[in-house]
Amino acid sequence: MPAAALTAPVTLDVAGVPFALRRARRDDLPALIGLLAADALRANDDSTSPERRGAYEAAFDAIDGDPAQALVTVEDAAGEVVGTMQLTLIPGLARGGATRMQVEAVRVADSVRGQGLGSAMMRWAIEDARARGAALVQLTSDARREDAHRFYDRLGFAASHVGFKLFL
Repeated sequence: MPAAALTAPVTLDVAGVPFALRRARRDDLPALIGLLAADALRANDDSTSPERRGAYEAAFDAIDGDPAQALVTVEDAAGEVVGTMQLTLIPGLARGGATRMQVEAVRVADSVRGQGLGSAMMRWAIEDARARGAALVQLTSDARREDAHRFYDRLGFAASHVGFKLFL
């Protein structure tokens, strides 16, 4: 069951303003890298250097070629990329063989932040997960992202687990 098999753009109406949500294309990479690089927690990471382009292209190709993955792009009416998120369907034995949707790398451009686009993106992802048979939607958030935690709380997510990472 592929994640977010967007065959055509979906229009998100955010307070009367339309945004187009669609699968990312390889030519979106500069804009997506820019959204990721604008993250204040990653300020010391030069993720926009030309030497890193190959790694981004390889990652994009792997995501795009995996039917369980979807890299989503959101454009404003002018065609500017203003949002992104990565969705992954994960089959599992836990919870009676439940499928989960993992949501990663949710980013909204500063120019439209606070207008409801992030909420609209997440509501769409939740409905997409439900339509694809997922039993739950899960995500992780850096412990320092207190605003993001309040955002996810408002959407109904519960801080139910403690996460651990081991960087290799």
